[in-house]
Amino acid sequence: MELTNDFRVAVPPSTAWKVLTDVERIAPCMPGAQLQEVEGDEYRGIVKVKVGPITAQYKGKAGFQELDEAGHRAVLRADGRDTRGQGNASATITATLTPDGEGTHVTLQTDLTITGKVAQFGRGVMADVSTKLLGQFVECLESTVLDAPGDGADSGINPSEEERQAIGVPEGSVEQNAGATAPAARTIEGPEVKPVDLVKTAGAPVVKRVAPILMVVALGWLVRVLIRRRRRD
Repeated sequence: MELTNDFRVAVPPSTAWKVLTDVERIAPCMPGAQLQEVEGDEYRGIVKVKVGPITAQYKGKAGFQELDEAGHRAVLRADGRDTRGQGNASATITATLTPDGEGTHVTLQTDLTITGKVAQFGRGVMADVSTKLLGQFVECLESTVLDAPGDGADSGINPSEEERQAIGVPEGSVEQNAGATAPAARTIEGPEVKPVDLVKTAGAPVVKRVAPILMVVALGWLVRVLIRRRRRD
C-alpha cells in the first residue's frame, strides 16, 4: 500500500532537516507512538491503535536507511509486530524537503504493509487516517518543538564537517570509528501513550467498515460470558 502526504513548516530546510531527523525530539508528537529505547542508530518503541473496544499494540524498531543532508532526503524503515501475534506492520518512509518561501515543504512517500485486523480497512481509510494523524503531528511539531528556544540548534545527529571541527571532533572520525563498540541501549522515560482511536480519527468511513468486526467481537464476548456462567452453575 503506497501513501503520499505532504505538509509545510515555517522554518528553512536546514532547520527542518535537523528537527525532523532527530527522532528523540519529535517522537512525543507522533500520535499513538512511544519511543522506549535507543541503541546506536536503532530506535525501539510501541504504537497503539484502537478500534472500538479493540486495541492493537505494535512493538517494533525503526532506523534511517539513508540520510542525504545535501539533498534533504531521508529514508526511514520501520517494522512492528502486534504484541498479541495478530498482525505485523512495516513501512519504508521517504521524506523529501524543498524550500517553500521562507519555510519548507515536506513530501512523505510511504510504502506500507499491514496484516491483521487493522489491514481490513483498506487503502482509502488508511490514507484518510494517515492524513489526519499527520495533521496532528505537524500541529504538535509547530507548537512544542519548532517554537521552542534553540530550535535551530544542532540536535547532535549527523553533524557537518564544519560542526565537527568546531566542537573538536577530528576530521573523518565518524567513519574511522564505525568499527568501534556500539553504545549500550538507552532507555527513554516517558508517560504511557494513548492509543490512536481510528473511529474518532477517520469518522464515518471507519465506523461502517468496523461495524461487522465489532459485532463479531461482541458476540464472542457474550458467548464467553455465557460459557463461564454455565461452568459456575
